[in-house]
Amino acid sequence: MERFFGFSQFRGPQEGIVRDMLAGKDLLVVLPTGGGKSLCYQLPALLSQGLTIVVSPLIALMKDQVDVLRARNAPVAVFHSLQSADERRETLRFLESGKCRLLYVAPERFRAAGFLESLRAHRIDRFAIDEAHCLSQWGHDFRPDYLRLGESIQALGNPPIAAFTATATPIVREDISKNLGLRDPVIRVSGFSRENLAFRVRRVSGEKEKLEAVRNLVRQWRTGIIYCATRKKVEKVSRALADQGASVISYHGGMEGNAREEAQNRFMAREYDVAVATNAFGMGIDRADVRFVIHYELPGSPEAYYQEAGRAGRDGKPAECELLYNYADRRTQEFFIEGSNPDAKLIRTVYSTLRQLADAKNELLLPIDDLVDHLPDRANPMAVSTSIGILSRTGWIQRFDVPGRRLKGTRLLRPNERASDLALDDAALREKRRRDDQKLESVISFCEHSSGCRQDWILDYFGEESKEPCGKCDYCASREDPDLRAPSSEEQLLARQILSGVARMSTRVGPRDWKARFGKGKILDCLMGVEPSGPTAEFIESLSTFGLLADQPKKRLQSIFRELEKRHYLRTDRSEGFPLLSLTERGVQVLLNGQTCHLDWDSIPNQRTARRSSRSKASKVIPELSAENAELFESLRELRREVAAERGVPAFTIFHDQTLADLAEDQPSNIDDALRIKGIGPAKVERELPLFLAKIREWSAAAS
Repeated sequence: MERFFGFSQFRGPQEGIVRDMLAGKDLLVVLPTGGGKSLCYQLPALLSQGLTIVVSPLIALMKDQVDVLRARNAPVAVFHSLQSADERRETLRFLESGKCRLLYVAPERFRAAGFLESLRAHRIDRFAIDEAHCLSQWGHDFRPDYLRLGESIQALGNPPIAAFTATATPIVREDISKNLGLRDPVIRVSGFSRENLAFRVRRVSGEKEKLEAVRNLVRQWRTGIIYCATRKKVEKVSRALADQGASVISYHGGMEGNAREEAQNRFMAREYDVAVATNAFGMGIDRADVRFVIHYELPGSPEAYYQEAGRAGRDGKPAECELLYNYADRRTQEFFIEGSNPDAKLIRTVYSTLRQLADAKNELLLPIDDLVDHLPDRANPMAVSTSIGILSRTGWIQRFDVPGRRLKGTRLLRPNERASDLALDDAALREKRRRDDQKLESVISFCEHSSGCRQDWILDYFGEESKEPCGKCDYCASREDPDLRAPSSEEQLLARQILSGVARMSTRVGPRDWKARFGKGKILDCLMGVEPSGPTAEFIESLSTFGLLADQPKKRLQSIFRELEKRHYLRTDRSEGFPLLSLTERGVQVLLNGQTCHLDWDSIPNQRTARRSSRSKASKVIPELSAENAELFESLRELRREVAAERGVPAFTIFHDQTLADLAEDQPSNIDDALRIKGIGPAKVERELPLFLAKIREWSAAAS
């Protein structure tokens, strides 16, 4: 071990795994990123007389591992699609010499019957399947080429199999075992906990706040990876960081293969500090000094999140894993889920269209986007591409390279059979869609989690029992945050009034329990006295908390709401499919028992500052009006002040400035015309509108 790897002792479960492999047992091993899984199959290979075949989807990783082992004179070889014909011939000669002990192979090589036949001549001691979650359609990175492995291994005499992955839930482990045909496997699940990583979720309102967070983290930590959901976002974030002088490189699927490989190699060689990438980047990345991983948008599953976040802190030193959370980002992942899960109807439609367009040789050369245009109904291009993949896997079509073009051709393998003959498992397709939806909901749940340690949540998701809170995540840190302070009496009262507003708009189901009923926006509007609409309007206006904080600026209240959620006095419940706000036990303690509400009060705008900015914003309405209409606008504002004073309510609860500006601009002569203006609803028609229409008529008469 010391000769080839430079280690004098094993880490964690490595020794037990190596002994099981040498004993010829089937294994299913779940080791976290950075857990040293490669040694677990490399060492048994070098201690054996036969051949160990390592299957990996990552050409760059295979190349790196082979280069390191060759530098130490280990008898190792590699087969992958980017090799030249001479390189492949050299590998075959080395295999035929009988000296090779460790052969790395990309899974697509098993498509070729000739390759399988060439392996039959060798004594194969074992297979090691890296990134084994790619075998499972319930996994986060399903790769169809992996499905051939079970059959291929059986054809090669059923040698022992060891499957390795860093992220697999119990159901994915079961699927891996079934697809590979593991025989009474030893299952080793070890340590999802990463003690040096601080998992944080930062709520952001939009792109500006996201970019600011990214800039700050890059300035603070310098070296890391930023994951974006789309190529467009990769380019946007890269430009923003480059503009501030950061050492940044991009990586996404739209780049040429050589450009992607060069980007990854240059990041690994530490020529760049920051990589901004889609999730195509990262499997096999082993740069030790990655100090942060940022998810710019929601990942599609907890498995994907944990594997990508696990690229941080491989050297064991502290590292940050920050997820920038905006609920609206889920739409991107929903689009991806739709694209990954075509229903049986679309798959049959795609096949039928391929039959119609095929030439006399039963072939066609057509990009996916053009194929979409030929479908009878508009479809998600990604879903059409997935349909093509399903038809290829099930033996109805064959995809082939077109020399000199970045295009794959399609060949019908059963040209005389119709779409209705397709044997599709509708139930399985629906179940996969359901599970993908469920994984996204789990990511949302992780982001909304406000009642405990984030690392504990991760361990629980993967079926591992946690021992104690990590002490580093945002939840754990909030309990010892030096920025938190006890509130002033005015601040404590304000916090309790907000918590009371939440409680009043929830359903009480016990002495200290409330069930969420409304979202944050509705509750905030109620506290500010904004006129409600819809079937709940009467209920909201009847509450004692309606208009309770009408004298407070909206921005200040929004900041306090965010702090109350961040510090776990409030929580968001999505069990009904909508984000509804309710109290936590911690919030109940403040509301009912008068417990001190510790927040980062100094980060919250004070009343005077917020009011001034509010007035400034409102005054911007006037320059948009002509001189005459501005005069009417001021008359309407004066009327509003009089009505508000008479009723003892804040002026903006009568009409907002923008509504008054629209009234001054449009000068409606009747109720029907006025109802077209935003901010005027049925309740306003009865109580306020007649006075303001009269003022408009009076002003018009005087002006004429």
